[in-house]
Order: sequence, then structure tokens, then C-alpha cells
Amino acid sequence: MSVEIKVPELPESVAEATVVAWHKQPGDKVARDENLVDLETDKVVLEVPSPADGVLGPVHKPVGEVVTADEVLGAVEHDNGPGSVTEVAPEATPAKNQESPQSGSAGSASAQSDDRGAEPGAREADETETDPAAEAPNQVNLDDLSPAVRRLVMEHDLDASLIEASSQDGRLTKEDVLRHLEQGKPTVGPEAQAAAAAPALGERPEERVPMTRLRQRIAERLVEAQRTAAMLTTFNEVDMQPVMDIRSRYRDRFEKMHDVRLGFMSFFVKAVIEALKRYPAVNASIDGSDIVYHGYYDIGIAVSSPRGLVVPVVRDADQLSFAEIEAQINELGRKAQAGKLAMDELTGGTFTITNGGIFGSLLSTPILNPPQSGILGMHKIQERPVAQDGEVVIKPMMYLAHSYDHRLIDGREAVQFLVTVKEQIEDPARLLLEV
Repeated sequence: MSVEIKVPELPESVAEATVVAWHKQPGDKVARDENLVDLETDKVVLEVPSPADGVLGPVHKPVGEVVTADEVLGAVEHDNGPGSVTEVAPEATPAKNQESPQSGSAGSASAQSDDRGAEPGAREADETETDPAAEAPNQVNLDDLSPAVRRLVMEHDLDASLIEASSQDGRLTKEDVLRHLEQGKPTVGPEAQAAAAAPALGERPEERVPMTRLRQRIAERLVEAQRTAAMLTTFNEVDMQPVMDIRSRYRDRFEKMHDVRLGFMSFFVKAVIEALKRYPAVNASIDGSDIVYHGYYDIGIAVSSPRGLVVPVVRDADQLSFAEIEAQINELGRKAQAGKLAMDELTGGTFTITNGGIFGSLLSTPILNPPQSGILGMHKIQERPVAQDGEVVIKPMMYLAHSYDHRLIDGREAVQFLVTVKEQIEDPARLLLEV
């Protein structure tokens, strides 16, 4: 008796998903609720757990297959000991025939008998022919890795077979790969090292890989934003010294009291909310020929993840304290790195903040996150000479960029919105007094 493994109900507005990884092979023992397969949508990665205890049976949907809700991915057979799996789908079986575990000595005797009756030339060919699997018994198939691990391996051009796995089932984790990199161990096998040491003259290697669903979706939305919105950007700069002084003065006490680090982002979230209250058009969106003014403040925070850029949303940010904002941002960031963000954590949002400064960006033009009408770009804090009271002084300055939809927001409103953010940051007491 077997239990079918089905594609779960997909989130609203998501029609299909792609199989990106099977964590078990046919014949492997599985436990109920153990993650068997990862499905990638254009927003999140869904984990499909085992519906029962047993052995993984036929796999009907291999890696790369596009699936829809309620399709059968495979089956879990009841574990009745060796040989309990009745059949394995063709795509899940190796190309070469393998002997079954219970064939034992009988299979060996049969092979010897066949060998004695074979032609001498054929016998010599059998003796000299080597099995590729025997030469590389530890070779790891990238398709078997989780999306986060596979991305790290591909980004750093690693040989996954050289990485020591810490889990009991021998599966590589993201921590295993990071530890391998920190220890400075060889990243490729001996053959690849030799090839790299003596590259052939005139080689022009190329690699063609399909775009992930998330990357396709990002591309679509960016093009859509530039095609449908009258996008314009205004710039300003802000003196970060007052906020840096507050952080330096209260950082340890804040962390001890709230068990969360005091960063810059909570100050900018608070400043943006105050500016949005003064200029509600920046917190609005266009729906056909209507303008939708949002009476709430759901702030999207752009986060870089192994799968690409995602924008989780801090809901009702105006009702949260500094500590609650920092805690939510940290939690959403952890989920993004682990690929655990839920669909409702990525949808909605009335305004977005992106911080290119953590990567060293000094100035950029952020692109709108449709259907939102505004986005704030933060950048690297850099000491620069500025004029103050008729003198040149060195200040830690940051460039700010506000991209907006000119169909809805006039230049005056866009500039004054950014000036309000600047004033709040340069005089943080305003954030507490709401003035």
C-alpha cells in the first residue's frame, strides 16, 4: 500500500511551481512530516513533507518539472523491509542496471558463469572497463541540494563532494558550506585544480542555466515598473552623526533590555512613517483610474537572500517601537536567508526601503516596487567635508534617493517627503516627539 505525495495548495496568484530538489531517493526511509521535496514559486520555496512513515517509492516529477496544485509528485510505500519498493519511475533510476541487494552470491555465481561463456575479447573489455561511479563514489548531484546550499556551491564554484556533511543523513547544510569556506579547504577536486592550473589557450567557456522562478519574477516586475510608471528620482544627503551618537550612547543598554541590536533601519522606518503621514500621496497607489490612499503603514524592507532580492513587509510599522521594528526586521532577514518566508510576509506593502550601503553603494536610483508609488534608497555612510556655520568640517554623510511615480506624486511632494526624512534623522528627538 502506498500514500501519494501531492503538490499542496499554492498561494493565491501563484498558478504553478517548479521542483527544485528531492531530499530523498527512491528506496530511502522517510518519516512522517519530514521534508521530501522543495517546490519553487515566483515568490517563495514551499516544502512538501512526507505524508506517512515508510520508504520513498516512485518519483513522478523529477527536478525541473513544472507542477500545479494537487498533482502527484510521488509516493511513500509502507516499509516492509528490503525490496519493499515495487517500482521506481524511469527518471529516478540510474542509466545503468544495478543488482538488487538480495541477489547475493547467486547473482555473483550467475555472473561468473556468464563470464566463462563469454568471448575472450569481451572478457578483457569487461575487466578493463571501469565504472564511473566507482571512480567518484562521493560525487554529489547539485539537484539533490537545497536551494540555499546549491546557490552557495555554485557561487563559489565548489566541489560538493569535498564538503563534510554534519547531518546524520549525510545531507549538506548551508552551515557546512560556510564552515568549509571559512576553513579555507580546497574548493574543487584534483582534476579541476589541474585544469585550472593549465588553462587551454583561447578557451572561452560559457555556461547556460535557466533563470529561477524568483529571478524571472524580479525581471518581470522591474520591467513592468519602468514601463508603466512615470518614474523619477530625487536625491539629498543626511548627516548621520546624531543617530550614530544615540546608537553609541544607548546601544549596550538597548540590546540588554530588548535582546536585539539597535541598527539604523529602525530610525529610517520611523522617519519614513512620519514623512508618509505628512505626504499621504507617497503612501498611495494607482488602481486603474483610481488613487488608493492607504490608512496604514506596511513598510517593505528589501533583503538580499540566496535566491535573490526579496521584500518582506513589516506590518503596521507605525504602531511598533524601535525594538519591535528591529526584531521583526531581524526575523524576516533570517527567514529570507533560510528560504522560509511565507507568502503573506512578501505581499502587500505601501512603501519600500532598500539599503545598498551594506554592499558599499555610494549612490543609486532604486526602482519602484509596483504597485507602490515610492521607494527610499539608503547608501554607504562616508566621511566627507561639508560646510557648517561658515567652516569646513568632516561629517559622516549618507546620500538618500527617493524614487517616485510622477503620475501620482508631484515633484514638490517628492522633494519635501525626502527633506522630512532628512530632518527626522538629523534631529532624532523629532521621532519621539512626532514633530
